[in-house]
Amino acid sequence: MGKQTATLPVVNAHATGIDIGSREHWVAVDQDKENVKSFGVYTQDHQHLIEHLRQYEITTVAMESTGSYWQTLFNALQQAGFNVLLVGSSQTKNVQGRKTDVIDCLWIQRLHSLGLLSGSFLLSDTLQELRTYYYHRQHLIEQLATYTHKMQKALRLMNVRLDVAIRDITGKSGLAIIEAILAGNRDPYYLASLVDVRMKKSQEEIAQSLHGSWRQELLFELQASLDFYKHYQNALLPCDQVIEEALRRSVPVESVSKPAEKKLSKQEKKTSKHTPAFDLSNLAYQYFKTDLFAISGISYNTVLCLLTTLGKVIHKFSSAKSFASWLRLVPNNKISGGRILSHRTPTGKSHIATALRQAANSIGNQANHELSGFFKRIAYKKGRVAAITATARKLAMIIWNMITKVEPYRKTQIKDTAQKTREANVRQVKRRLAALDLSQDELSRLFSSYSFSAS
Repeated sequence: MGKQTATLPVVNAHATGIDIGSREHWVAVDQDKENVKSFGVYTQDHQHLIEHLRQYEITTVAMESTGSYWQTLFNALQQAGFNVLLVGSSQTKNVQGRKTDVIDCLWIQRLHSLGLLSGSFLLSDTLQELRTYYYHRQHLIEQLATYTHKMQKALRLMNVRLDVAIRDITGKSGLAIIEAILAGNRDPYYLASLVDVRMKKSQEEIAQSLHGSWRQELLFELQASLDFYKHYQNALLPCDQVIEEALRRSVPVESVSKPAEKKLSKQEKKTSKHTPAFDLSNLAYQYFKTDLFAISGISYNTVLCLLTTLGKVIHKFSSAKSFASWLRLVPNNKISGGRILSHRTPTGKSHIATALRQAANSIGNQANHELSGFFKRIAYKKGRVAAITATARKLAMIIWNMITKVEPYRKTQIKDTAQKTREANVRQVKRRLAALDLSQDELSRLFSSYSFSAS
């Protein structure tokens, strides 16, 4: 009896695999190396690639890429009528033998023809436009932070400790003092008189921080940094305007013609220098039909990130857990032999996850937040970094439920859950004490030592 080998059925008979590169794309239309062909990255090369695929009657395409080199070819293939999948490197990394571009595209074509590849989650053209605006806005804010630090450094090297006397040197008072310094004023008491009357520190204390050595090269750096800071600050306004216009186009028509009754939270969110220059709260409420600002700790940037990078595509996730998993906010348990080998959170860059982590960090600094108990419990067991990730995951699940189920933020329900957890912990402590069968004197010493250490 001869040796039998099992073969997988071909699911996609007219499939191709493309290995995307920065300067050329390698295309395999079958498992014959002789038919593997490379194409350039220009628009004309894309047309030649499309004609090549039509010659072999290809209907579906799988491409693997790193970076953003895939986007132009992906759009061209979609417009030409092909079914296109973008696959991650984790699905195609197990190729046998020496790694080359030819072998890679052959392996991609083989996996795709057998139906073993799944496409990545991609956004619509509208969301891609909004996301581009948002990423550019975040770049402007990062540049503002960069030149703020450069101004602080120049002042510090001149021993002008304005950053100690004033919390924010790019606020109204800080910029007034910096501009006066660059205009040639060196009198510390005159400079201190430029601060706002609401400043907590006295003018005498601020004047003491403004004695320094005025070095010419550092003054030049300070002036250049201030000019760049103002340039990026001024660039924020047109960016906010184009984001507002794009968001209003994406809001459903019925919401614009019949605005939803505004039921925003009583607690007004504090604005900052980088708060969008338009009514984001109303736009977000009209779009999501729920008030995300009711969650204390959620900032304007967090809601803007959700609007521009995800929108109502959040409904495509079947559950809150799958949404949190897509954000890579859950442990990636690797189990072998019944043992967990690793449970590290997957790495990856997600602006939504970053925004939620910032909100979680803010919650960790609050004393009376409904999630503070959860944050502190995780921080005590695993550290603050793990607590930030766990709280960000909980926020993601809350947001998914609010948007998909169109329900308000249930603050009291979260407090009740925290109270039930506390009561369960108290019952557990009581059971442990009962199991130890301590005497009255031992209990007295135990609680007295606890009270002494707590005080």
